[in-house]
Amino acid sequence: MKITVDISLYPLDADYIPTIKAFILRLRTFPGLEIVTNQLSTQLRGEFEQVTTAINTCIHESMSGGQKMVFVTRYLNSDLEIGRLPNID
Repeated sequence: MKITVDISLYPLDADYIPTIKAFILRLRTFPGLEIVTNQLSTQLRGEFEQVTTAINTCIHESMSGGQKMVFVTRYLNSDLEIGRLPNID
């Protein structure tokens, strides 16, 4: 089953940018995923096992560092086309 996930990371630290960048770069090392990042969140698209493995691994690694952080995720059990802008006309 293909899924789409929207994930946002909120490090509870004044120097939050390096933590967010490191998380996104780690996600990008997993093969078979389509990943789109913007100013608010990162979207992932792919097979359920691949997407959830990548997310769980990266969240675990991030949280193991001792820094406090919040992750917000939304899972969609559909293959949403994240690489193109929606037609709103």
